[in-house]
Amino acid sequence: MMPLNNQPAPEFSLPDLKGMLHPLHETLGQIVILNFWSAECPHAARADAELTAYLKAWGPSVTLLSIASNADEPPDLLAQVAAERGLPMVLIDPKGNIADLYGAVTTPHLFVVDPGGILRYQGAIDDVTFRQRTPTRHYLLDAVDSLIAGALPNPAETPPYGCTIMRFSPDQ
Repeated sequence: MMPLNNQPAPEFSLPDLKGMLHPLHETLGQIVILNFWSAECPHAARADAELTAYLKAWGPSVTLLSIASNADEPPDLLAQVAAERGLPMVLIDPKGNIADLYGAVTTPHLFVVDPGGILRYQGAIDDVTFRQRTPTRHYLLDAVDSLIAGALPNPAETPPYGCTIMRFSPDQ
């Protein structure tokens, strides 16, 4: 079950690629983008390019937490791809517990939490689909810009689009 918008974002604590734990409540006071992420998904790669550009424009008031929840992606691959894409932080969720907590089904699947810890947006980065390859709406950009301006995102929820999160590794 997905968490509800306009309710507190479900708390979690996950390790980064170096093993240091990061609880969500450490980010209170900032807008936080939870990006359920994959090192191998081309949709995640496209989203990463956009997200890193947006982060430069938004500055330090917005934090990106990429969450690697695919059971079949080893830590060395995650570290290599995160470095290549210039991601500020990747958290590891190898059993998909946090993906399950948030109801994340694809990479990317994005959730935006306001500075008070309230979930305000969930869904896709934009309106790209299999049949529509060029975005006409930038949902994530609009959601974060709305929060920066003191307004609520509209829409607050969109269908995610990307690669399915792999819940089980092939050797299980």
